[in-house]
Amino acid sequence: MQKVITDDLEALLGALPPHIAEPVQQNDDRTDLLEIVMDLGRLPEARYPGKETTLGSREVTDEDLAHVISRIGAFGDDNRAGIERTLHRISAIRNRKSRIIGLTCRIGRAVYGTIDIIRDIVESGKSTLLLGKPGIGKTTMLREMARVLADDLGKRVIIVDTSNEIAGDGDIPHPAIGHARRMQVATPTMQHAVMIEAVENHMPEVIVIDEIGTELEAEAARTIAERGVQLVGTAHGNTLENLMMNPTLADLVGGIQSVTLSDEEARRRGTQKSILERKAPPTFDVVIEILAWDRVSVHPDVASTVDFILRGQMPAPEIRTIDDTGTIKTQHPTAPAPEREREAISPRARHFAATTRIFPYGISRTRLEEAAKEMQITIQMVNDIKNADLVMTAKNYYRSRPQTLRDAEARGVPVYVLRNNTVLQIEQSLADIFDVETGADPVSVAMSETEEAIEKVLNTQRPVELSPQTSYIRRLQHQLVEHRNLASRSTGREPHRRVTIYKEE
Repeated sequence: MQKVITDDLEALLGALPPHIAEPVQQNDDRTDLLEIVMDLGRLPEARYPGKETTLGSREVTDEDLAHVISRIGAFGDDNRAGIERTLHRISAIRNRKSRIIGLTCRIGRAVYGTIDIIRDIVESGKSTLLLGKPGIGKTTMLREMARVLADDLGKRVIIVDTSNEIAGDGDIPHPAIGHARRMQVATPTMQHAVMIEAVENHMPEVIVIDEIGTELEAEAARTIAERGVQLVGTAHGNTLENLMMNPTLADLVGGIQSVTLSDEEARRRGTQKSILERKAPPTFDVVIEILAWDRVSVHPDVASTVDFILRGQMPAPEIRTIDDTGTIKTQHPTAPAPEREREAISPRARHFAATTRIFPYGISRTRLEEAAKEMQITIQMVNDIKNADLVMTAKNYYRSRPQTLRDAEARGVPVYVLRNNTVLQIEQSLADIFDVETGADPVSVAMSETEEAIEKVLNTQRPVELSPQTSYIRRLQHQLVEHRNLASRSTGREPHRRVTIYKEE
């Protein structure tokens, strides 16, 4: 892989006071420079991967800060500014009177060649979501994806650029985005509105979005996807599982809903009456977890992966690596074993195995203690949302959207909503949370039913309707029916959608 890096570092150094810029220019590690930090009354610092270096022996003064501010663009509502036609970002720290007392000057670099490892996915036309920890390179990769889609594939690409991080400061976008067009966002709270405006006014084939982080932005992304526009974006969260546990952003991967089964259906499936299922098709077809610049984890079918996880299984993702010669190596996933054949507990149970601090909001603590004791589950009830691993509340409280629950969702704390404040409802919720053993594997039960139905259709020539199943199980049922040279179709609406098997005339 031939990587080309451009950083316009001289433009940033030209905005700094000479006594701060000169030590940077004399340093041989310029290509690794991440940030320059200027705090009033302290020595300026240069930050590199794994280390920090002071720049000179003079403390930062008000005049030094004013020197920089006068040479960069205006600060927005998010306290970020830039330098025209560069990718550098300058963020301000203010005192109580809004006076700037600190600056963080982050080096912006355009890196060409970062998407070779996922180029086939970019070219597939599928909506793709990038995840990864801060600073891992999500925005850098997003920028090049926009350029490749616009220049190499000739698509109409619109970038919704909230903080000018993708295409740089000023009215003329940085050349790193190629022929992609850029729509700036006046304030971060309006990103969702600009996303919709981009679709309605400019007829894009692709929309690129950085940092989807609110419920309104998630709703706008779904609206865009439903209009047939390819989405390429990033979101807050390191992994697909993180996203599923985030009530605000779970809709990006289909959303999660609690479904209550009848007694008969629960016995037939061998599950609890209250189970979790995917609510809708995912907004994004593919999720890529960026592990390092040369290593990614790919979930090529988000719908199936989410269904697997909700059934207590963890499918292995596709792991891709790239070496210094540009050779890409792919480790293909293997199909996950049924839950009864696995010794490991499900992701939800793993998440709460050592984190069982519950904040009950509008839920009887006595009943919660009684239910946990009956189920032999150890929990700790807390009085502060900051110390909670999850929140349990009732539907009537959740509908009123009190500040406490809004704060929990903003922090990414899972909120479990019960229909009412009864021991039975609490027990069912705890069973979902802690993945209490539920007996027979639902896939095995469903496929046994499918085999019996196939034999019945072959013998009687009459259609047979199967029990409602998840989209993943329905897909397996269709494949088995096709293998036996019969026909099938899915009917009904979720969560009651089911397969009917019949013999074609």
